[in-house]
Amino acid sequence: MAAFNNYQYDEFRQIGTDYESADEVAQYDERMSKLRNIHEECASILQLLGLKPNSRVLEIGTGTGEFAIAAAQQCAQVYATDVSQSMLDYAQRKAKSRGAGNIIYKCAGFLTYDHDNEPFDAVVSQLALHHLPDFWKAVALRRVWHLLKDGGYLYLRDVVFSFGVDDAEPSLNRWIDGAAKLGGDELREDIESHIRQEYSTFDWVIEGLLRTSGFSILSVTYHDSRVFAEYLCRKS
Repeated sequence: MAAFNNYQYDEFRQIGTDYESADEVAQYDERMSKLRNIHEECASILQLLGLKPNSRVLEIGTGTGEFAIAAAQQCAQVYATDVSQSMLDYAQRKAKSRGAGNIIYKCAGFLTYDHDNEPFDAVVSQLALHHLPDFWKAVALRRVWHLLKDGGYLYLRDVVFSFGVDDAEPSLNRWIDGAAKLGGDELREDIESHIRQEYSTFDWVIEGLLRTSGFSILSVTYHDSRVFAEYLCRKS
C-alpha cells in the first residue's frame, strides 16, 4: 500500500516511554518480568498459531525480541520489526547469543514496513498498536491484512479497555496501583504516562477495526484487569 506522503503519522516519534534510550531498553526485560511471564506467553501464542517448519512469521513491535527468538525455533523465517533502532540492536544481540540465525530485523512499524517477498502465514503484535491513533490503527490493520496469505493469522495483544466510561476511573486506578505494587513508583509513572499520552482505546473500537479491516475474530480474551486483551484473527 502506498504511503500517505506529507500527512502520514510519524510512528517513529516516541510517545510515553522513550525506547530509543539505551537505558530504557536495558531495563525493559527486567521491568516486564515483574508483570508478565514472557516465556509462557510466547509458548501460548505459538500453540495458538500452530506454526509449521516452513511457516513465515512477521512480528511488528518485537521489542527485545523474545517472541521472535521463540518463533524462530519452530518455523523457517521470522521477520522482526520495531520503530526503535535501540530495541532492534538489543534484540539482535540477544538472538545471536542464543543461536537464532533465521530472524531478519528491520527498523519499521505498522505504517512503514514494506515487504517484497512471499506473504506471511502469521503476523504477531504485542503492546504496539496502542502507539497509533485510531484512524492510523485502521490503516495499520489493513496493511497487515495485505501482508498475510489468504487464511493467515493475526495475533494481537495490547492494552484495550473493556470497561465502560463510568467505570474508567476505578478501573484505571486499580491498574496503576497493581502495577506500583509490583514495580514501584517507576512503573506507576510508566502506566500513568501511558494513559495520559498514548492511544489505547475501547474493546468495541478494536473489534470493529479488526472486522472492518477484513479479519474474522476467532477468539478474544479480555483479562480480569479490564485493561488487556488478546485477539486471534484470520484473514477473511
